[in-house]
Formats: sequence, structure tokens, C-alpha cells
Amino acid sequence: MRVGWVGLGAMGAPMARTALAAGFDVVGFDIATIALDALADAGGAPAASPAEAARDVDVLVIMVATPQQAEDALFGANGAADALRPGSIVLVMATVGDAAVRDWAQRLAERDVSIVDAPVSGGVARAGTGELLVMVSGDPHVVERVRPLVDALAGSAPTVGATPGDGQRMKLVNQLLCGVHIVAAAEALSFAEALGLDARAAWEVVSSGAAESFMLVDRGERMLEAHPPVRSTVDIFVKDMGLVVAAAEAFGHEPHLARTAQQVYTRARNSGLGREDDSTVIRSYRHE
Repeated sequence: MRVGWVGLGAMGAPMARTALAAGFDVVGFDIATIALDALADAGGAPAASPAEAARDVDVLVIMVATPQQAEDALFGANGAADALRPGSIVLVMATVGDAAVRDWAQRLAERDVSIVDAPVSGGVARAGTGELLVMVSGDPHVVERVRPLVDALAGSAPTVGATPGDGQRMKLVNQLLCGVHIVAAAEALSFAEALGLDARAAWEVVSSGAAESFMLVDRGERMLEAHPPVRSTVDIFVKDMGLVVAAAEAFGHEPHLARTAQQVYTRARNSGLGREDDSTVIRSYRHE
């Protein structure tokens, strides 16, 4: 299977390396030259554009940050759509919302190109070990064709629907919980500081009890660092919580906690933390 790849960022790069290690041929594009160099060092083939990454591939993975980036990669100047051969598959692994995926599915169908909607969760470490959660949706026959690649990247890859967009909706449920849990961890640890407690000691104690969560363990530890490594940015959660709130409103559901979390991320972004690790939302509570 020849794999094209668009998006070699914090998640996309280790995922592409995992695919290479599993024996897939990968030709990839990213706007960052350093990402292309890293792909070449791992045994992949750098491409000069999304179109070049899509030429003569069986599957094109989209792993960019925003819906607009994906739209540009597919249908913009030097976009992939015109270069994809009939019968190929676009595997959307980014979090972009169900409306965008459904729109792309219709437009690509006119070119005899299928979409499998398969957003991921699990973080950078699991991306590098092939242990992500992948929420897969699409025509069962098309999904079966990309299963070998998906299974190489995933520790768990349940099929959550038969229509592109179903995976995105499931991912938004996931992101609601993730986004709220990060903010809850930030509020709890900053609360401990306000009470005069040692934040690290508080983190160690509550992480071993009923209050434990993945985000408390993972992001909570980074909240205690002065300069945490950037693994998922504040901007990503501004985008994701915006998608959650918009979808909830469209379906007549009031997202009280998601809306509050969205405000915290937006405040952090507006204070200059947009490109910093999402754990830095704790600074909004410290008024840093």
C-alpha cells in the first residue's frame, strides 16, 4: 500500500513514522521544511505539495490542524484532489467536524475517490507507538481496504458508523471530555496553590484516587513545569471546543461545561498562549 500524507506536525510526524516502521511506503507533505527532513530521515519521501503527496497513492492521510487547512490541502492551489487517482481513498484523521467531512465526501465522490473518516485520540506518545484510539466511519468495504494502515496506527480502532462524519461526531464527544478535563485539572491545581498547598504534592495525592483522569495525570504534570514541551496547543482546543459547541447548538443540546472550557482556552489564547502547550491554561487561573 502506497500512502500519501499531508500534515507532519506534533501528531502527524510520529504517526507517519509508525506507518513507515510497519512497512508502508509514505510520501508526505508539510509546510515546515524541518518536518520534511525528519520524514526523509525516517525513510519516507518528502513531497513539494499536497498534489505531489497524493499522486499515485492508494490512500492519502489528512492529519492537519484545522478544517481550513484540510480544505486547502484537498482543493486549494496544488491541492490533492485533482492528483488522486480514481479508486483511491482519503483517510481523514484530523479533527475537523462532521459537516466538512460530509462535504468533502460528496465532492471527492465526483472524482471516484472515497473518504474514510477516522479521527484519532491518544497524544503524541501513543502516536509514536501505534497505540492511538481511532474512531472509524465510512462505507464498510472502503474501511476494510484501509484497515491494515489504521490497525498499524491504533491500539483500538472501533467502527463507529457507516457514514463519513460519524467518526467526527464521536471525536467531538471525546474532545468535550478532554477539553473539560484539562480545564478541570488546571482549576484544581491552581485551587491547591491558592489554598497554600504544594501543587505537585496535591497532584500526586489526587492522581492516585477517585479524582484521577488521563488528563490530570498527563497534563497535570506539565502544568507544574515552567516551560512544558508543546505536544498539543491551546489553539487546538480553541478550535476543538468551538466545534463541540457549534455541533451541540446545531443538535439542540446545551453544552454548559464545554462552553465554559471554551472561554478558558480563548482567554489563554488571547493572553498570548495560543501556540503554547494546552497545559498552560493553568496560567489563566494564576493570572500570569
